[in-house]
Amino acid sequence: MSLRVLFAVSLGLSSLMQVLPVQAAGSAEKVLRVLVSTPESSLDPAVASDVPSVSINENIFEPMLRYDYLARPVKLKPNTLTSMPEILDQGKTYVLRLQPGIMFTPDPAFKGKPRELTAEDYIYSIKRIYDPTVKSPWLFMFEGKLLGDEKLRPGTAKDGKAQEFNVQTSIPGLQAVDKYTLRIRLNAPDSNFLFILATTATGAMAKEVVDAYAGQVGNHPIGTGPFILGQWQRSFRIELLANPQYRKQVFNDQGTDEATKKIAASLAGQTLPRVSKVEIKIMEEQQSRVLGFLNNEFDYLEQVPPPLSNMVLDDGKLKPALQQRGIRLSLFTPLQTYYMWMNMEDPVIGGYTPEKIALRRAIALSYDSKEDIALMEKGLAIQAQSPLPPNVLGYDANYKTPVQYNVKLANALLDKFGYKRAADGYRNLPDGQPLHLQMHSLASTTGRLRDEVWRKNLDAIGVHVSFKTDKHSEVLRAARLGKVQMTEANWIADFPDAENFYQLLYGPNAGRANYSRFNLPAFNTLYEQAMRLSDSPERTAIYRQMAQLMHGYTPWVPRIHPVTADILQPWLQNYYRHPVDFTSWRYLDIDVAARNKALK
Repeated sequence: MSLRVLFAVSLGLSSLMQVLPVQAAGSAEKVLRVLVSTPESSLDPAVASDVPSVSINENIFEPMLRYDYLARPVKLKPNTLTSMPEILDQGKTYVLRLQPGIMFTPDPAFKGKPRELTAEDYIYSIKRIYDPTVKSPWLFMFEGKLLGDEKLRPGTAKDGKAQEFNVQTSIPGLQAVDKYTLRIRLNAPDSNFLFILATTATGAMAKEVVDAYAGQVGNHPIGTGPFILGQWQRSFRIELLANPQYRKQVFNDQGTDEATKKIAASLAGQTLPRVSKVEIKIMEEQQSRVLGFLNNEFDYLEQVPPPLSNMVLDDGKLKPALQQRGIRLSLFTPLQTYYMWMNMEDPVIGGYTPEKIALRRAIALSYDSKEDIALMEKGLAIQAQSPLPPNVLGYDANYKTPVQYNVKLANALLDKFGYKRAADGYRNLPDGQPLHLQMHSLASTTGRLRDEVWRKNLDAIGVHVSFKTDKHSEVLRAARLGKVQMTEANWIADFPDAENFYQLLYGPNAGRANYSRFNLPAFNTLYEQAMRLSDSPERTAIYRQMAQLMHGYTPWVPRIHPVTADILQPWLQNYYRHPVDFTSWRYLDIDVAARNKALK
């Protein structure tokens, strides 16, 4: 099938990309309608780390491995590979064999020729993560692990000559044995490496596309996945179309309980994806999300905003009126942590001297998680004791944070370290200058509510704070440049291991995934020690020490782990939330007759 592609991309303006509609086999006119809560940033898998962008990318770009949809605990399976990787040399060598005949979406960059996925594409895509101009937040997954990767890192070479990044540089850690066979060699065994090979950041990109669009490659997502990009109105609406060239992928996952066995039976022998189109709307306002679902505009709503949970729930159960409509409720605990971070390089709030630590510790002591959970989260959350949510490998259920809500102690700490109150009740810095903090927040109702939480917290300890509101993508961009003093954030696991959370505090990741720019040698050493270990009591003990250091220096205020209330329309089929994958769009199906009847 030929595709006509119209690009209208203008720097600084909305981008629009249109592709003629296509239909998935057996799913004509089936449209899945979903929402994301914040705008996308970039559809470049090496760059994107926000949930909306990664959610879209994981449907366009393909890593070599992916997760079994129904298996719990999670299990990996081949994606573009013929079989699971062959692991040699006591876990230091991986041999990966690709399926022949997997094709990239046609694009002008290919000059009218069909373009097949090869081993070299994965080598290129992984090397590109090292490119300093890309500023990939995913470099931590490979840096120092691949044999010979020092050749990819800018700096001074062993011969004393300046070394610049060159994607063509060959390293022994990444080699194509033949067109469809890739060999990866590590410096040391890594128990999480297969999880890394299932992340969207490792999805295959074609060098021709990156070269053709240069700095705008994030506006031209060309992959091999089950969907392709259709209409795109930035920060408003995105459309994905079933990929007409997608290889025949037949569902064969097995269920383990009544619910998953029912889904497995429904999908058995079916080709993916099941819908012809996914319509994605960006809905930042919480009330608009809930009302949109209740008005049948969306087929499901994940994570009902806790402040509005009374619109759909009574005492934790779905309201009878909604049950009568056939709407279903699913409670889920994602691998997710909400936290507030502070810039350790900021001249006011950052630093490792006692008075700077005292200021951050006092801020942490001013945060009342119990009140926040009760009032803002409506009970749909648990207190975060550390960066680690329950159910990730390395989580210690017995660990409790030593920094608990205590305004009296916070005030005493500030008094002791010279943050004296001025005539207006607000504190000065130890040098007598006014203490004035700035927190970045979202320009939305949610953002304004969160602003008031922190205003109240900091007023209680005499710390003056103002708020700079902006779009999520702009806050993220400023954070990468080190221009954010403090802000709230959340992290959802890319793979189900503690390493994926603690890398957010690892010094060499500063300015990438580590937005707080925390860089403590003792913490870094422990992180590197833990990386060399598999899940074990020894590694868990190391993570406990890391948590203590995090609380001691307080670059973060861990807030909550959410318990999400997901609501589903009666016509939505095969929904089963995955702990790691952000979307299940390729598996979902629509009972068109049931939907049409409800919409009359």
